Formats: sequence, structure tokens, C-alpha cells
Amino acid sequence: MFLLSITANSTIIYLIICQKSLHSPMYVLIGLMAVVDLISPVFFVPNMLLSFLFNWSGISLTGCLIQMFCIHFVGSFHSTLLFWMALDRYFAICKPLYYHKYMEILRNGLLNITMVSLAGKLSFCLTNVIDHCFCEHMALVLLACGDISINNLVGLLSAFLIPTADVILITASYAVIFSSVFKSGKAHMKAINTCITHIIVMTCTLIFALIAFMSYRIRNNFSTSSRVFVSTMYLLFPSCFNPIVYGVRTKEIRQKFIQFIREVKVFPLQRNPI
Repeated sequence: MFLLSITANSTIIYLIICQKSLHSPMYVLIGLMAVVDLISPVFFVPNMLLSFLFNWSGISLTGCLIQMFCIHFVGSFHSTLLFWMALDRYFAICKPLYYHKYMEILRNGLLNITMVSLAGKLSFCLTNVIDHCFCEHMALVLLACGDISINNLVGLLSAFLIPTADVILITASYAVIFSSVFKSGKAHMKAINTCITHIIVMTCTLIFALIAFMSYRIRNNFSTSSRVFVSTMYLLFPSCFNPIVYGVRTKEIRQKFIQFIREVKVFPLQRNPI
């Protein structure tokens, strides 16, 4: 899955950068999604694989906090980018004169910095073994021997405020988009397909993430291995799923990829006579 994520996302980024016809806002957002999907697994998969291979299972508290911040900060932008894509479709269909206006969002950074800073102030006096393959917030916080109620609250805010707010705004945008499309007939069926793709990606990502976050807070029969698997999937699954969906379902990117493959095959044949 890591190799698939690296290959697929790198291909999409390369195509969008090199093809001028893909420099419109929608494809730029798809490129940003590919960048997020490319970076996200890099923060924990290589370290995890090296740990398995050489039994390097140790990490400093500072390194753990840095990894936690990077994973949660980059991961939180999945739903944010989907929200930006929903705005892109909304402006393109309903408000074409305001197509290039986007809002700047700072809440991801503020919430994640607060969450990691509070975790760094905890005292760890009972055990220093994390039952996880990377430094997930609650996996570290549960090791503390002091009061973790504030950490738990901030973690819940980070887990629910970002995706929940985005889902509400995305749903509102899609409601307006669908209403506009149904009134205009079949002229914007391509936009409907794009919206459905966004919904699929968003739903899969949220299901994995919310199961992982709530497994620490609700009494359940989840084993440590199951929790680690679900946590790994909410980071790896979107990284593999997004480029395939956007590459296959987006006609322009698919055509440019096929053209690129053909050029790569033809180029050696053209050089042989020389």
C-alpha cells in the first residue's frame, strides 16, 4: 500500500505540474490532495518498517510529539481539501463570477498545536511502552499518570470539530449543487460524478478515523492489533484510494496519463534509427 501510494500520487502530481491544461483550480486541488496523500504515510511507514526489520522500537518523547503533530496535522487536511473541492464545484456551477475566491483556514494548525503541546506537558511515570506502530495522540496520552481530561477534550475537538464542520459545509454545498444541477438538466452531470467521488472518499476516511479515535474512549472489545490496524488504515487507505479514484474517474487526468504512457513507449523507437 505504501508503494502504491508513492507511485500513484507521484504520477498525479507530475501530470498536473507538467500539463498546462490541468492548471485550473480543480486540478490544483486534486494535486494538493495527492501531495497530502504522498506525505502522510512517509511520517510513519518507513520508521515502522525499519522497526520491524532491525527491532528499532524506541523513540524519544520529542520525536514522538513531532511525529504525532505531523500525522494529525497532515491527516486533518483530507476533509479540509474535500471541503475546498466542494467550494470549487459550488462556485464553478452556482457562482461562476466568484470561482477563484477561497477562504484561508487556520483551525487545523491551531487545534493540532494545542493538542501536541498539552501532550508534551504530561508526566509519564508508570510505563513508557506505546502499544502502537506510531505516536497516535491517545496512545501516548493514556500512558500519563496525571489528569488527562483536558487532553481528552482537546483530542475530541480535533477529531470531531475539523471533520464534522467540513462534513456540514460539504453537505450544504452539495445540496445547493444538486439543486442547481437538477434545475438545469443534464448539463452538469460531470459535476455530479465529481461530488459522488468526494462523498465516497470522505465517508471511507471518516469511518476509519472515527473508529480509531473512539476506540480509546468507549468501552469495547477491540484488541491492540485491531486498533493499530484501523489507525494505520485511516492514514494509508485514503493515500491509495484517492489517486486511483481521481485518476480513473477524472477524464482529463486519465487522458493525459494515457498520452504520457504512449509518449514513453514511442520515444525509444524514435531514437533507434539515430
